[in-house]
Amino acid sequence: MTSNETPELPDAEATLLALVERMRGAVAFDAAFVGIYSGGAWVAERLAELIPGNHSLGFIDVSYYRDDYARTGLKGGARRSELKFDVDGATIVLVDDVLFTGRSVRAAINELFDFGRPACIELAVLIDRGGRELPIEADYVGARLGVARDLSIVLSRDNGRLLLTVEPVTNA
Repeated sequence: MTSNETPELPDAEATLLALVERMRGAVAFDAAFVGIYSGGAWVAERLAELIPGNHSLGFIDVSYYRDDYARTGLKGGARRSELKFDVDGATIVLVDDVLFTGRSVRAAINELFDFGRPACIELAVLIDRGGRELPIEADYVGARLGVARDLSIVLSRDNGRLLLTVEPVTNA
């Protein structure tokens, strides 16, 4: 697919509900949901509400753990990671909005281990767009899409409702 061919995006709310159905009954009752800022955090909040169980909720910012940090520096909007539960021995569902190269997920796993040693880490993503550079695969996927490398799938929120759009990649 080329950037001249803009993919048809699914409705983000319907995709979230498809993800919930794939996770329902498969995720541990006491699994903690940890969202990668910012889109993954939004998805994690919704999953914690929609999937039955006693789910702790946390958020992680991978800005300082990215493998391109030394080259590109810190991007604006860095936030503090918030994990208000014991990571040691926990079952964690790491949540991201869009899985692409796998580098953000790798960075998030590195940061999680700074907080402790989880018993298990599963990965849930709203969209898997392919194009992996690292051997990382999601356990739970809302939708799979083929998207040109020079396009980015962007998750946003409007009054709590999730929206998906496609934008050209910027090298800022």
